[in-house]
Amino acid sequence: MLIDSHVHFDDTRFDKDRDAVYQRAKQAGVIAMIMPAITAESWPKTKQCSAQYENVFPAYGLHPYFIDQHQPEHLDQLRLWINKEQPVAVGECGLDYFLSELDQEKQKIFFQAQLEIAKEFDLPLIIHARSAVEDVIHLIKKTGHNKGMIHSYNGSLQQAKQLIDLGYYLSFGGAVTYARAKKLRSLIKELPLDSLLIETDAPDQPDIVHKDQRNEPGFITEVLATFVELRSESKEKIAQKTMLNTVQLFNLS
Repeated sequence: MLIDSHVHFDDTRFDKDRDAVYQRAKQAGVIAMIMPAITAESWPKTKQCSAQYENVFPAYGLHPYFIDQHQPEHLDQLRLWINKEQPVAVGECGLDYFLSELDQEKQKIFFQAQLEIAKEFDLPLIIHARSAVEDVIHLIKKTGHNKGMIHSYNGSLQQAKQLIDLGYYLSFGGAVTYARAKKLRSLIKELPLDSLLIETDAPDQPDIVHKDQRNEPGFITEVLATFVELRSESKEKIAQKTMLNTVQLFNLS
């Protein structure tokens, strides 16, 4: 039994065959998915998908990649939306410094505001941190928020330990299946299983077996296989522990 801790199941690339994708995921052993929204405009579709499919749990947030679309009033709307809809988390939010055209100062304002909203509602955060892990850590400390996940983690071992100490889980997806991802693969070996989650980030970030294809939540078995290979622990142990970690973080029934 597996939980995909980060999948954009509401993405338009699934519109034509979402039912089939869901069934393939179930056949692969996926018993639940965490589905984070990315813009205020996308929240209604995220809600609709979670209502339509059993054990697909929504989160609502404002993703840094779309920082030019976010307006201050969206933060007020996010509070109202969370209060009404009772999601499992706030997010996807965070910082993305990889793309130089994204306004870093505006990103920090929106990320800090979502940290504060998550703290206000006692919810975990789903964080995107690309080339920005140090500033993510700084803002987590600044707000005193203490639970969440860094999805598709790509920071250092030292930063990982800081995040774990701050109450955060680290999630890994298809990137770890590539032999060239030496840093990520070493993290899988060294970090405690208690702090790890697995994800697909579908329809993006496919594993090596499905390279250049649309990713799917059912492909999470390839991520699990790489964890087994790198950690020399049983498939059953890793599947069960990452599942329980996800259940605990998101307070899933």
